[in-house]
Amino acid sequence: MSWDWQVFCQDTITQEVEKSCFGKNGEITYLDWMLSAWGWTVSVSLLSLVIALVIGALVGTLRTLPDRPWVVRLGNAWVELFRNIPLLVHIFVWYHVVPSIFPAMKSLPGFVLVVLALGFFTSARIAEQVRAGIQALPRGQRYAGMAVGFTTFQCYRYVLLPMAFRIIIPPLTSETMNMFKNSSVAFAVSVAELTMFAMQAQEETSRGIEVYLAVTALYVVSAFAINRIMAFIEKRARVPGMIAAGGAGGH
Repeated sequence: MSWDWQVFCQDTITQEVEKSCFGKNGEITYLDWMLSAWGWTVSVSLLSLVIALVIGALVGTLRTLPDRPWVVRLGNAWVELFRNIPLLVHIFVWYHVVPSIFPAMKSLPGFVLVVLALGFFTSARIAEQVRAGIQALPRGQRYAGMAVGFTTFQCYRYVLLPMAFRIIIPPLTSETMNMFKNSSVAFAVSVAELTMFAMQAQEETSRGIEVYLAVTALYVVSAFAINRIMAFIEKRARVPGMIAAGGAGGH
């Protein structure tokens, strides 16, 4: 078996090997295409993460509000709805069904719809983590905030959520890495991300081993970078003794 890594220096139109693996004068090589696809993958992942964090934090907080059972039920319904439906089904619903119900969304590109679908899907999982993080804190922290005159909103904003997010950084790291990998389903609606590049490049060049190894390496590098960034954040945000206190006094 012989490998030919020059496949990435081939022109995507003429299939001729270029002197530079980076195209010039309008020429696009498979390396150019792969790096562009990597950029789309990163864009889908980051934008979806922003949506998931905002909605997940909101829904997770609502599920812990005292004396608001109807709000808690709404939050639970959100989590169960998005957590129990496969991601690929979400993608197809947002791409085919939602624009039919809301015609104004027909003008949105598939990239935007995928970001919304992936963001909402992941928000349910982050909401569960936020709820668990808040409930892991000693109840005395909520009472202490109320004792100094904080409203419920201020208590969550200044006391509970900052501490809860420190607790959930490890599971949030795994969720972020999963989101990056889950972005691969975007190929199903023709978003030009890494998986779609690999499928099309393999068909055009018949060099599946080289193409899929390179794409796999990019996924691994990206996941490792996410892991290191989140580990740095966890180290900087750690409060000494916080986990032990939460475990001892959370119930």
